Amino acid sequence: MAQKPPTEHGARDAVQKGRRKESSQEQRGDSPQGPRGGSAQGRLADAPKGSRDRSASGAARTPGAADARGADARGAEGAGFSRRRLLGTAGATGLVLGAAGAGTGYAVGEAGGSGESGAEGRPLSALGTDMVMFHGKHQPGITTPMQAHGHLLAFDLAPGAGRKEAAALLRRWSGTAARLMAGEPAATAGGRDTDIARDAGPSLLTVTFGFGHSFFARTGLERSRPDALDPLPDFSADRLDKGRSNGDLWVQIGAQDALVAFHALRALQKEAAGAARVRWQMNGFNRSPGATARPMTTRNLMGQIDGTNNPKPSEKDFARRVFVPEDGAPAWMAGGSYAVVRRIRMLLDDWEQLSGGEQERVIGRRKSDGAPLSGGTETTDPRLEKTGPDGELLVPLDAHARITRPDQNGGAAMLRRPFSFHDGIDADGEPDAGLLFICWQADPLRGFVPVQRKLDRGDALSKFLRHEASGLFAVPGGAAQGEYVGQRLLEG
Repeated sequence: MAQKPPTEHGARDAVQKGRRKESSQEQRGDSPQGPRGGSAQGRLADAPKGSRDRSASGAARTPGAADARGADARGAEGAGFSRRRLLGTAGATGLVLGAAGAGTGYAVGEAGGSGESGAEGRPLSALGTDMVMFHGKHQPGITTPMQAHGHLLAFDLAPGAGRKEAAALLRRWSGTAARLMAGEPAATAGGRDTDIARDAGPSLLTVTFGFGHSFFARTGLERSRPDALDPLPDFSADRLDKGRSNGDLWVQIGAQDALVAFHALRALQKEAAGAARVRWQMNGFNRSPGATARPMTTRNLMGQIDGTNNPKPSEKDFARRVFVPEDGAPAWMAGGSYAVVRRIRMLLDDWEQLSGGEQERVIGRRKSDGAPLSGGTETTDPRLEKTGPDGELLVPLDAHARITRPDQNGGAAMLRRPFSFHDGIDADGEPDAGLLFICWQADPLRGFVPVQRKLDRGDALSKFLRHEASGLFAVPGGAAQGEYVGQRLLEG
């Protein structure tokens, strides 16, 4: 992280000065150069035009639907913040995928991978400059690169609060999120920022908002509730704590810096005072940027490479699988997605009693590099019918990698974007740790539900997992400049 400049307001003054200086450079046609000069890293020159063009006021234009193949983030160069370094949330700025084939996260920078490592040779001090635009066709935090720190919260509307109060809250939240994601102070209702992130840049901060099933009854909008938001079915592995499940409103926060993430959490919680109260909160993490020598798919707390078969934005059907189409129903969900959130505890003491070979057969992949047990590399398609010298299938019938493949589930697919969690040691001396599973899809009945049903019937990994909390949320499309998230629903 950059050192604090000798000004009254620290690094955030430098942010504003950098914007003014580089804005004038852009008007002259100059290209601001960072520590890596003209590298593609941090530049949007090779991205679809809609993500770079800006109006005279500096507001980002909303990219078109055809831009769904790209990303909503890319690494920024240098210590300053320029409009060229804004990372669009509309799926329009060329998401870089690694050899891992889109693991649980996406890389920031020239080399692809999981998003936990910057491009090779990139100074870590530049990570604080990564910025994502709040406004766009899709909300941030869906195809944004995986961040190192995350918070998930559900809120219930306060007694007596309804549609009017919810609209006012979403307007406040949207304004605060846009400022924080741009590296600006929160300017909350109290009129004073907490200064928690005073010395930091935006650090790839994203804030994402969604609506739970109960929200629509609380606001008198039952007729606008999507059919896709019907409650999830029960599964045999569920041991759900109702107090930590569902909720009227859902907020996802992610950032590369822990203080930046907590700053956003605190600001949004304060903004909700009087209108909504926290129902539950969960905190998660991923591998820190620069932790690996090269970009690679991340690992989960079982030590497994996790996320190899995620859908890739380069695939022609990516947008169809992840986002509600423009002509989808209901109309207010156009450009949105449905988030399934599960707190999945990993029974690590039991898992770690298995030998390395036993663990690999449960997963169906090598633990060292994620390659299928039938041979090849991480991105090689498993040869599901291949047998070993003993005549047994190399990828067992109940292997997790076999069961979760789209071609084994009628084409069902979802974009997984989880965080790991560790909430201490329980009374039995076992770690309360696992995965904050978050998956995105245009319709849960064509994504999470069929896959989980199949896992429920015969996945070898299931005996080492316990689903302890669950939620399903309708996440509307992104807000245009001057609008707030959910405005088409609340004012339609």
